[in-house]
Amino acid sequence: MIVVRDAPGGLEVLMLRRAAGASFAGGAYVFPGGRVDRADAGDEIADHCSGLDDATASATLGIASGGLAYWVAAVRECLEEAGVLVGARRDGSPVSLGDDVRRKVHDGSMSMADVCHAYDVVMAFDQVHYVSHWVTPRGEQRRFDTRFFLTALPEGQVAAHDAIETVETHWCRPAEMLERMAGRELLLLPPTVANLERLAADGDVASALVSAAGVERPVRIEPRLRLDETGRWIGIAMPGDPDYDDLD
Repeated sequence: MIVVRDAPGGLEVLMLRRAAGASFAGGAYVFPGGRVDRADAGDEIADHCSGLDDATASATLGIASGGLAYWVAAVRECLEEAGVLVGARRDGSPVSLGDDVRRKVHDGSMSMADVCHAYDVVMAFDQVHYVSHWVTPRGEQRRFDTRFFLTALPEGQVAAHDAIETVETHWCRPAEMLERMAGRELLLLPPTVANLERLAADGDVASALVSAAGVERPVRIEPRLRLDETGRWIGIAMPGDPDYDDLD
């Protein structure tokens, strides 16, 4: 979930730094996210989803069914990792769930359906836009098929890392993060870089949301590994690179 807000210096994006000992992307700056869990799907949550149903979500993702669970997972992971709830009470008022609820969602003792029922929360899916789709290269030991969504920071929400999977909360201008990466001050993964580059062209949240809403169906991007003659990894080729089609 890419979360953005307006600031005096222009649009800022929420970045979390992963724990150095994490099994994947340790120490990297990332957007809050994770995997779709079985509990993210189910008819009982449909009444707590604003502006989206499973058929529309699935068509948007290009899958047969179960698409709504991706939006639920994005909202849940944003709550778990960043403490931000993308939604409000049914009457429109902001809701603060507190660390206890956040921990229960994190350890699986509460699902998003449980949270929505207990606090009469409606998740604001009409304000969550699907903006990109990345798949890790073939040949990697662990592979991920990842959908990226964008939303504005909801009223009354304050971001804070979970001190488990993430150890730092950072609001920054997209261009700043790209400059720091170029200066080797921090680690960013290729999909993060691509999303930040797109955001760098947006001056404020309103323009970022307009751009995101204009993405009809993101193209599936799958980089390929560049290997030397010994089979050692030496780089990544992106679609459109001259050698991309020649790589296994």
